[in-house]
Amino acid sequence: MTSTPPAPAGSVASGAALAPALERLGTVFGYDAFRGDQQEIVEHVIGGGDALVLMPTGGGKSLCYQIPSLVREGTGVVISPLIALMQDQVDALRAVGVRAAFLNSTQDLETSRAVERALLDGDLDLLYLAPERLILDRMGRLLDEARIALFAIDEAHCVSQWGHDFRKDYLALSMLQERWPEVPRIALTATANEATHADITARLGLQDARHFVSSFDRPNIRYRIVPKAEPRKQLVDLIRNEHAGDPGIVYCLSRKTVEQTAEALNKQGITALPYHAGLDAAVRQRNQARFLREDGIVMCATIAFGMGIDKPDVRFVAHIDLPKSIEGYYQETGRAGRDGLPSTAWLAYGLQDVVQQRRMIDQSEGDAQHRRRLSQHLDAMLALCETVGCRRVQLLRYFGEETGPCGNCDTCLEPVETWDATVPSQKLLSTIVRLQRERNQRFGAAHLIDILLGNETDRVRQQGHDQLATFGIGGELTDVQWRGVVRQLLAQGLLGVSDDGYGTLVITAGSGDVLSGSRQVPMRQEPERIVRGRGTRTTRAKGGQVVDLPEEAQGLFEALRAWRSEQAKEQGVPAYVVFADVTLREVATVRPQDLGQLAGITGIGQKKLDTYGAGLLAVVAAGSAAAE
Repeated sequence: MTSTPPAPAGSVASGAALAPALERLGTVFGYDAFRGDQQEIVEHVIGGGDALVLMPTGGGKSLCYQIPSLVREGTGVVISPLIALMQDQVDALRAVGVRAAFLNSTQDLETSRAVERALLDGDLDLLYLAPERLILDRMGRLLDEARIALFAIDEAHCVSQWGHDFRKDYLALSMLQERWPEVPRIALTATANEATHADITARLGLQDARHFVSSFDRPNIRYRIVPKAEPRKQLVDLIRNEHAGDPGIVYCLSRKTVEQTAEALNKQGITALPYHAGLDAAVRQRNQARFLREDGIVMCATIAFGMGIDKPDVRFVAHIDLPKSIEGYYQETGRAGRDGLPSTAWLAYGLQDVVQQRRMIDQSEGDAQHRRRLSQHLDAMLALCETVGCRRVQLLRYFGEETGPCGNCDTCLEPVETWDATVPSQKLLSTIVRLQRERNQRFGAAHLIDILLGNETDRVRQQGHDQLATFGIGGELTDVQWRGVVRQLLAQGLLGVSDDGYGTLVITAGSGDVLSGSRQVPMRQEPERIVRGRGTRTTRAKGGQVVDLPEEAQGLFEALRAWRSEQAKEQGVPAYVVFADVTLREVATVRPQDLGQLAGITGIGQKKLDTYGAGLLAVVAAGSAAAE
């Protein structure tokens, strides 16, 4: 799709520009025809018009400035942040007969001077520059003397503080319009939402340029987001079962994780190389070269790797840590399947990812507006992870594009069930509130789950948390399932991470509505989740097995629930604080006759026995008498 604001008069080329463009396309690059918006963009720039091009990775952005540079008189100047890739880009162009060169800090003086002479002599079709080189006085004087065909600003999202790859040097690129107003400019990016798009336009002075916005859909990529359990083992399974021998990229958040992941893959017989900023530059360059040139290499990397990588046969991109934004996720996953063949975008996502990202935002430098912007990026990413609908619909909607379900992502192929997690959410939030208000304490997810499950760990006993009213009330879910509840509450903004640096959990503005019962909490059903006590007549015996609730116990169960509601109202607490459903089901099934038998029921500790034991036994006795 193409959005076209009014363009300056005379900026669009006539059809006469198409013939030489097609000739170069065929003779130089070996293609018979342009794809998508390429032809219209090429004609426009050849005619001297400015353009802003938003086109997905693999959509053919490079040709949009390479062909006009070959058709127009002079040298096309490409501003790119990708110093490490300039040699490969130039080599690829030279291989097809294009006179290309680059100027950057890796060259010696003699080589730089030779490139400058070629520029002034008109012997270059394309010249690649880093933005920091462009702003040097010497470079400006050279460009004043040279004949420039166009300026291409690659990875244009780097100019935007809304983008995920902001580069301060890109802000100086507004000088292009001021210093060389007669030279057409084409800015290109593979990822920009509406805010980033507007920011690029404003910062580069492209208000009068034609804006070409292609569909962001990459139909050959299958998006899959899985619960994180043992991420490296899950990754090995993915590669062995689906991508044995395929080249791929594995993104990790930290350098340490990069090294550990590469080592783990190599131990499993999968050739993997690390790439991160902590490695010696020569090692990075060598590993990058091997990835680009050899078959079947898996690159384990931080986000420092990948921008501008032109390897068409990357069959999978995996994330074993949560990306910070949808823009980053989209651009990184877009490095798979540039050849249009089926490819996989796989992400393992878990509770600790959310806690870590929230903590990093709270501790980040910058003002409140900056942190708020980071939170907005993360919230959008979490919404993609937790959606029960089509991943592709959610992803494209972020970029302002509406589409129907794709039928090719994990949620389309295996639709996700939802469940009402209001009561478990209340249990968790109530535990946090009690610890904060009664004891001025905060804890992370693992300890809170131990309390809810009634796990008598050393820490629980030392803190006296086995005496809390919420101790042991969460037996209807497993540890894994509770972690899913915590994760999804964080994703929904109903639970927060404190700024103490330890990842402890706190309530948020929305938590009160959940505790009061005025807000329901639907959640994705965890793959390992065993439903207990929701819509089925089940309970859990002491040994952990799930058993049916006998028909004759149903009446007593309802009576126990009514009694529990009365107790909760009297004390001003949620009903689950008194007893969990799973406990009442077991009581209704076992029908204990005395405190000793009652003490053997799941979820009844000494404090609850002392507080509610007599009343509970009275309800059981009344129910038994009514049944006789």
